[in-house]
Amino acid sequence: MYKIVTKRCLNDSVTLMEIEAPHIARKAKAGQFIIFRVDEKGERIPLTIADYDREKGTVTIIFQIVGASTKLLNTLEEGDSILDFVGPLGVATHIDPNAKRVCVIGGGVGNAIAYPQAKALHNAGIQVDMIAGFRSKDIVILEDEMGAVSDHLYIMTDDGSYGEKGLVTNKLQQLIDAGNKYDEVIAIGPIIMMKFVAATTKPYGIKTLVSLNPIMVDGTGMCGGCRVKVGGQTKFACVDGPDFDGHEVDFDELMKRNTFYRERETTDKEHVCRLTGGKRNA
Repeated sequence: MYKIVTKRCLNDSVTLMEIEAPHIARKAKAGQFIIFRVDEKGERIPLTIADYDREKGTVTIIFQIVGASTKLLNTLEEGDSILDFVGPLGVATHIDPNAKRVCVIGGGVGNAIAYPQAKALHNAGIQVDMIAGFRSKDIVILEDEMGAVSDHLYIMTDDGSYGEKGLVTNKLQQLIDAGNKYDEVIAIGPIIMMKFVAATTKPYGIKTLVSLNPIMVDGTGMCGGCRVKVGGQTKFACVDGPDFDGHEVDFDELMKRNTFYRERETTDKEHVCRLTGGKRNA
C-alpha cells in the first residue's frame, strides 16, 4: 500500500498528490511515469512523474479527473493509501550537456509533465524559456513552480483572460522571429498542439522532442496498446518513450488510435475489465 502524504486541488478538475514511494523516488527521473491502481478492482492508469523527493521518499503525481479511476482516486484524502504504484517506467528525458538554451512548451494538464522537464534542464544549468498554454485563467496550474525553473515564463490563454492571448505556437514563432536561438524545443500536451509545434520548428531545423501518452495497459510493451509510428517504424511509448523526435512522429495515426475507445470512455454502461475481472463504469 502507498500512502497519500499530500493532496492539493490545482483547479476544479486537476489534483496534485504526493505519494510515499521511497523505492520509486530513489530512481525516478524527469520524463518517466508510474502506473497506479486504486484497489483490487481498479484499472491500471499511467501518470507521468510530476516531481520527486529522494530524501522524503515521495513521488508527486498530477491528474485530471476525467474517468472512473481518477474520480475514485480523487475521493481519497491525505493518510489514505492506494493499492499499486509501479515505476519508474519509460526512458528518462535525455539532457544534452552541450545545450545552452531550450524552450519547453506545455498545453493544459501537459504542463504538469512539462514542469519536471524544465526543472531538470534548469538544474543542469541550461537556460529555459517556458511557454504554458491554457484555455482560460481559471485552469492555470503550477505558475509559481514553472516560474521558479524558467528564465522566462510566458503564459498563453485562448481567450486572453490571463497572460497573452493566443496559442503556444504563436508565442514560439514570435520568439524564433525575434532571434532567439534554441538548441531544442520540448512540447508536451494535446497531440494536435505537439503536431503544430513540430511543424513550427521543422523549417528551422530545431531539434524537437514530444512526450507521447497514448493508451497504455501493462507498461512493458507486451500489450501493444501504446504503439506509435515514429520515422515509419513501430515504437512502444511505454518502453521506447515516452519522448520521441517530434519531426518523425505520425501524429495523424496517433490521433486516430486515441479515439478507438472514445465511445466506451463516454458511456455510463458498466463493463468488466478482462485483465482484472473488476467492474468499473467507463
